[in-house]
Parts: sequence; C-alpha cells; structure tokens
Amino acid sequence: MKKTSYKGKPEKDLAKALYEEREKLRQFRFGSAGSKSRNVKEGAKARKEIARIMTELNSKK
Repeated sequence: MKKTSYKGKPEKDLAKALYEEREKLRQFRFGSAGSKSRNVKEGAKARKEIARIMTELNSKK
C-alpha cells in the first residue's frame, strides 16, 4: 500500500478520510471476531493512517 500525502488537503477531505480509516479499523477489530485467519498488519496500517490524518488536522488549527 502506498502512503497517501495529506498535506494541502482541505479539512473537509481530511475529515472524510479520517472517518473512512476509523471505519476500516472498526471493521478489522470487530468484523471477523473469532476468526484467526486475518492479516494483523492491516490494523497497524489503519492506525498509522489515522495518526497521519490527525497530525495534519491538528497542524491546521
């Protein structure tokens, strides 16, 4: 997965991206509860993307 650059994007787009990433993380955590055959790195990637988006949102304030 290629890293997405969030610099220069409007807050509206960042908020939408943040919602989508949080939804991915929620689906990862709760979507397949009990299933052991899932890629653990997906959760880490989602958390890192959320952190990147939050950093950019906070720098704009």
